[in-house]
Parts: sequence; structure tokens; C-alpha cells
Amino acid sequence: MQHEDFMREAVALARANVDAGGRPFGAVLVRDGRVIARAANEIHLDQDPTGHAELLAIRRASQVLGSPRLDGCVIYASGHPCPMCLAAMHLCGVSAAYFAYSNEDGAAFGLSTAAVYAQMEHPPQEQSLPLRPLLPQGEQGLYAFWQASRG
Repeated sequence: MQHEDFMREAVALARANVDAGGRPFGAVLVRDGRVIARAANEIHLDQDPTGHAELLAIRRASQVLGSPRLDGCVIYASGHPCPMCLAAMHLCGVSAAYFAYSNEDGAAFGLSTAAVYAQMEHPPQEQSLPLRPLLPQGEQGLYAFWQASRG
């Protein structure tokens, strides 16, 4: 299969998800030309706001591969990945991502995450969602404890 074939599959998942009452998002995760995982947005099923197609495909691929690392994997997404999904791709080592429909394409339908990307351009302390440090008094050594537990 080629890039366009994988993308057609992601878009087909998105269309089927719309037919099932969901949002128009599907994702296919591929390694070495082989589909490892497929997913469609599942927010409508359980009201989980993290039920994005890309995140679900990442979770499923990690289970199939038995690793939280997805180095060498490529994601094909029907829509422009949101910052949460893109961050997950970075964190697990996805090598590349492609999308069919842009934030601009989705804007007229309320399906753009461009405003979230704009917020992310600001330093954390200047974003609309306050992010502040709060280390409880007397708390220390959590990360050293974790490292020591790994033996």
C-alpha cells in the first residue's frame, strides 16, 4: 500500500464514524508498510474528550507492539491533528504524520483546533488555562524514588 491508500482508509473510517453518530475523524497507524492499528474518534460513545482517533490508534498500536515507543511508525489522519494528539505523537516517537483535511477546512464546521495551537504558542504562564507550580510543603524526591524503584 502507498501513502494515499492509507489516507483513503483513514478518511473511510471517518466517514463510517459519521454514519455511526460520531465525528469525522479516523486514523491509521502504519509501520514498515503494514497497518498496526486503526481507530475512529470515540467521543460520542463514552464522552471521553481524549477519545481522538489518533490517540486511540496510538494506544492500540502500543498494545499490539508491546511498547510505548512507536519509532518508525507513521500516522494517517483524516483531519489535522490537535495539539494533544500531536504531542502524543512526539512523546511516543511517531516518525511522521499526514492529514487529509486542514484546520482551515474544518473551521467553518467548528472542527478546527487552530485556537488551541495559538494558545500553545504562549509560554505556559501566559495561556488562558493557568498552569502554576504547587509542590506541597515537605514533598521531595518523587523522581529519585521512581528511578530507585527501577532497580
